[in-house]
Amino acid sequence: MTAWTRRAGRRAGTRAPGGTRADGPAGDPADALAEDLAAVVGREHVRVDDGALAAYARDATPLFSARPQAVVLPGSTEEVAAILRYATERGVPVVPRGAGSNLCAATVPLSGGVVMALTRFDRILEISPGELLARVQTGVTTAALADAAAARGLLYAPDPGSRTVSTVGGNVATCAGGLRGLKYGVTRNHVLGLEAVLPTGEVIRTGGRLWKDVAGYDLTRLLTGSEGTLAVITEVTVALLPAPEETGTGVAYFGSLADASRAVAAVIADGIVPATLEFLDRKCVSAVEEFAGLGLRQDAGALLLFGDDGPARTVAGTLARIGEVCTGSGALEVTLAEDIARSDALLAARRCALPALSRLGSLTILEDATVPRHRLAEMVDRIDEIADRHGLRIATFGHAGDGNLHPTCVLDPDDTEGADRAHTAFGEIFAAAIAMDGTITGEHGVGAAKLPYLADRIGTDQVDLLRRIKLAFDPAGILNPGKLGS
Repeated sequence: MTAWTRRAGRRAGTRAPGGTRADGPAGDPADALAEDLAAVVGREHVRVDDGALAAYARDATPLFSARPQAVVLPGSTEEVAAILRYATERGVPVVPRGAGSNLCAATVPLSGGVVMALTRFDRILEISPGELLARVQTGVTTAALADAAAARGLLYAPDPGSRTVSTVGGNVATCAGGLRGLKYGVTRNHVLGLEAVLPTGEVIRTGGRLWKDVAGYDLTRLLTGSEGTLAVITEVTVALLPAPEETGTGVAYFGSLADASRAVAAVIADGIVPATLEFLDRKCVSAVEEFAGLGLRQDAGALLLFGDDGPARTVAGTLARIGEVCTGSGALEVTLAEDIARSDALLAARRCALPALSRLGSLTILEDATVPRHRLAEMVDRIDEIADRHGLRIATFGHAGDGNLHPTCVLDPDDTEGADRAHTAFGEIFAAAIAMDGTITGEHGVGAAKLPYLADRIGTDQVDLLRRIKLAFDPAGILNPGKLGS
């Protein structure tokens, strides 16, 4: 059993918080739980077959798995509220879930109970160009919202790598980042308001349609990034921007990541804040080129992908200036995309880094950590040293502009000893990030995967505060137990 699997905690049928069993109301069989849920949502929206329970036992995070007793797919806020009231009364754990594309085991049902899948909440309720906002149900995919906004001449800026499958609600729950984070920020920078259901069944609306509203504690920000531990989000109001007139992309090759890191610092120091500033190390460049055949140079030590959007003349000037700065910082070659097709191909190079690396082994563990951007090269060197010392293959890519790295380990899933070494190595990587004034996660979230390292990052006093906040929202401890605040 691997270190990750051991850390996944309680399994189905064991004691849940509060002393009741995780397989349904105390003393009742699991089929009674399914019948009670069916009375709320209809039998066709409750899953208890082995296939469904196995599918919802895991998310996109490797090596974490725990089966629920039932999966329920509510279709309205009222149904969510009824399920949560029932669960609170009986001490049944409930894990809210979107597409399950997160990479921190945030939606693995550690204590069994019920997985509440919100994929039926899939309607775009409103797009208001005059107010520069949209209202969507929580199960709408990020790409669907972005496409609907684009059709109205607007931009939804958050751009996580899993945008085609990840849901807006899931992005809010984990405060997802993405390729445009340097210029536009992460998900929380674009959330105006939420409809959410508390574990005790109350429906609240935080924030709203206003870009400025400081009445009371900022519960919108508190729920954003709370990873399904405080409330179930059912509707999201997000800020939109006018769509940029033009977008452009370029790529710079460097002999080493240290040279690329110096170029990043020089770009920012020059007063340039591009929309995209991404990097791939040598291992990633080689894997991506073998996977996608994009014509990338494989003799370079690092690739820096940069891009911007806005008025056409401004974009052209920005890209040209970034190219000059990169050349002055020792770039081996700088190429600007001549058309939108080539620009899309270069962005695809960054987006396909994970699937490209996944071809090198049948188990891929993708983590994230963040350091101040001027320590980016130092951190990558540290990752390489840790990987070599533990006999692991770890490649690194990420968001150079904001110092967010994605060290990615490729393993054989049957190599239990290798997985244990990877667990140890990632613990050292997180410790190194903290020592460099960084953090254990910049955009993936804590979930179950990073929970053992949370106190190292924020201290025990803050961990205790999280627990008190959790208790105020969820007195019975039924919502996503074993995660934040538990």
